[in-house]
Amino acid sequence: MNAASPQVSIRAASISDWEAVAALRDLPGVRAGTLRQPFAPPERTRKWLENLTENDTIIVAELEGQIVGLAGLHRHNGRRQHAADLGMSVHDEYRRRGIGKALLTALVEAADRWLGICRIELTVFTDNEAAVSLYRQAGFVTEGVLKSYALRDGVLADVFVMARLRPQRQNLTP
Repeated sequence: MNAASPQVSIRAASISDWEAVAALRDLPGVRAGTLRQPFAPPERTRKWLENLTENDTIIVAELEGQIVGLAGLHRHNGRRQHAADLGMSVHDEYRRRGIGKALLTALVEAADRWLGICRIELTVFTDNEAAVSLYRQAGFVTEGVLKSYALRDGVLADVFVMARLRPQRQNLTP
């Protein structure tokens, strides 16, 4: 976003956001980048927001009062509690404006500084070059390719499995 653009604000998602979040998640470009199916009832998003647990960190990006992005971390349990899955969506009309970067930066900072999450994992369609580039800039590396992972627009599509490991901090205690 350039200096003349309004500033995006990042905040925790709330249950009252459900209609705006449902509309965002149903946009054709957003849906194409996720595993969501068309014609999902909006109430499903309300129920999802109502049933978040302490393992979920869900944030939204707002621009001039409109929700234009959504991202979240879902921490695993037990012996995988050091790891979390990441999901992220940006409104079709607001891409390439720094919104994805702002959401990703906020979640990585929360994971590193507050949540004790050492490993963030994600899958991304291999042809989603903008997202892959964003993740690589944030320190994610490709760990593999899952062939024919998901049906998208009538074709089985491949995804990259990517992860970011938190850089190890030096213990400063003597």
